[in-house]
Amino acid sequence: MTDGNPKAPYTTTNTGIPVESDEHSLTVGSDGPILLHDHYAIEKMAQFNRERVPERVVHAKGGGAYGRFEVTNDVSQFTKADLFQPGKHTEMLARFSTVAGEQGSPDTWRDPRGFALKFYTEQGNYDLVGNNTPVFFVRDTIKFQDFIRSQKRQPDTGLRDNNMQWDFWTLSPESAHQVTYLMGDRGVPKTWRHMNGYGSHTFMWVNGGGERFWIKYHIKTDQGIDFLTQAEADQLAGTDGDAHRRDLFDSIASGNAPSWTMYVQVMPFEDAADYRFNPFDLTKVWPHGDYPLIEVGRMTLDKNPEDFFIHIEQAAFEPSNMVPGIGPSPDKMLLGRMFSYPDTHRYRIGPNYAQLPPNRPHSPVNSYAKDGPMRYVASQASAVYAPNSYGGPAADTDRFGEPAGWESSGPMVREAYKLRRDDDDFGQAGALVRKAMDDGARERLVANVAGHLSNGVTRPVLERAFQYWRNIDKGIGDRIAAKVNGG
Repeated sequence: MTDGNPKAPYTTTNTGIPVESDEHSLTVGSDGPILLHDHYAIEKMAQFNRERVPERVVHAKGGGAYGRFEVTNDVSQFTKADLFQPGKHTEMLARFSTVAGEQGSPDTWRDPRGFALKFYTEQGNYDLVGNNTPVFFVRDTIKFQDFIRSQKRQPDTGLRDNNMQWDFWTLSPESAHQVTYLMGDRGVPKTWRHMNGYGSHTFMWVNGGGERFWIKYHIKTDQGIDFLTQAEADQLAGTDGDAHRRDLFDSIASGNAPSWTMYVQVMPFEDAADYRFNPFDLTKVWPHGDYPLIEVGRMTLDKNPEDFFIHIEQAAFEPSNMVPGIGPSPDKMLLGRMFSYPDTHRYRIGPNYAQLPPNRPHSPVNSYAKDGPMRYVASQASAVYAPNSYGGPAADTDRFGEPAGWESSGPMVREAYKLRRDDDDFGQAGALVRKAMDDGARERLVANVAGHLSNGVTRPVLERAFQYWRNIDKGIGDRIAAKVNGG
């Protein structure tokens, strides 16, 4: 029932996701404050601010394709989300990218790869905006802008600068786990088809009975993991800067559709309180021995876009697009991204970006958004405001009024996550080196890091970098220092 009018359609966001309330923002307690990750309140304000009438700042270079997601295992005990119900098939769009490179940069620069997925569900668009690594460089969104600037170009020379990168990394020890991934074999995948994807963040799933679970997504390539050596990547950068974009398009065009199998790790809601690592820290993983992988389904990309600009350049992915049965966690990076992504879309492609072909939901849109540049579909509401007396959409509070959330209380502070018993910045990075890498991978890691440090990194940053790697693994750090110093 929708606020007393059973015939009225339920209110949705601009991407077709049911709205929990027309009248109340999401707050800490009834007296507030309002929470930044209240995506619908932010959408309403930001849309209104742009009612009167550029390259992505991150992930500018990329490519993608359409496909489908098929559920292969029953996970309905964990989530009521429409797209994850038994036997469900959902159309989808995927975009892969580098992070720091601009348009025209080579596909084979050493960089994390974006792994963004859009599922066109019956209850609105669900976006899973991840990377090809399970962790990230920072754990608090307030540092993200500084991190990205350190990876781009110097303002005076217009050149990329390794010294700037290592200066930031060595002053941000939480980056160690991700930097170890980046400098290892997975820092340059052979193709997009040969890399895994990860949601990276911790998310919440809610089942039909209202039970809550914490989850992490793993999307594993069915083609097998493969990578390029630094020499191979450098050679391709000079001969075919679009190698990854070309490979995906040609593979699909030739009928060799790539696929990935999705798994989740599921943590009972109560386990988070005293788990040995902070389960919401984006620089950490959950060991599979603690929470094993559970298969969910398979995604297959089998349709190239008919127009690259329309379907890939104008594609807009945002972590705030969460359908009923899926919600955020206390991950500080995730909560900041829920505002930042849709806001940059409004700047880059306009406030009506959700009406563009790749972003248009396949479910009904009952939104009060109106006007603004490039709007070409009129609002279906019979009035331009809510609440109204003319049969306009109203939030179906009975069905969608309970947000996927958690309990929170305490003073307002600016502090880091409280340390758990096994928390530290270098432990999981060291385990990655010692347990996940073989001798050949460790040798390539040393060569990759030493080569990077030998290209313009100066003291005292260089000395800090040696210590940074000794903190990860003393033997590896010593070998890197010896190689850079000519040993």
